[in-house]
Amino acid sequence: MALPKAKEIVSSNAVVVFSKTYCPFCVDVKKLFANLGVNYKVIELDSEADGSDIQAALAEWTGQRSVPNVFIGGNHIGGCDSTKALHNQGKLVPLLTSAGAGARSTA
Repeated sequence: MALPKAKEIVSSNAVVVFSKTYCPFCVDVKKLFANLGVNYKVIELDSEADGSDIQAALAEWTGQRSVPNVFIGGNHIGGCDSTKALHNQGKLVPLLTSAGAGARSTA
């Protein structure tokens, strides 16, 4: 079952990005997190044997089928636009810090 696996990944990591290697929006989110010094877990769905099952489970769980699918502190944040919007509002770093992801405020 892909849903228990997805939930286990999310619950055992402060920040998780469900991604695809070729997705430019995923690259943007990963670059943002790298620039912020965030410790995060990436699951490249196109490289996982059960990636399509995990993606379907995420759609069922969160209502979002697209990638990136971002979780911080066990909470679904959304995709690239919502992650960048949180950053632009100054809310992303505090969220990351409270999740224990080791973010710094300069990007």
